[in-house]
Amino acid sequence: MDSLFKVHLLNDQGKRHAHLIADQFDMLLTYLESVCPTGREMSIVRTKLEEASFFAKKAMASKVENQLEG
Repeated sequence: MDSLFKVHLLNDQGKRHAHLIADQFDMLLTYLESVCPTGREMSIVRTKLEEASFFAKKAMASKVENQLEG
């Protein structure tokens, strides 16, 4: 299977990293929402942060040390 489509099961360390990544993106979004008005631009910011969070977690999950053995 091409590595683009491979599913990675996370070990405990990987799960901690995934939660930390999510927490950091949430903190950034919370800050930005406090200083930026709502509207089209903030909608795009939310979408791009969601996309960046997804790819950050995907990249983290591709590291062998964050995966379950097997």
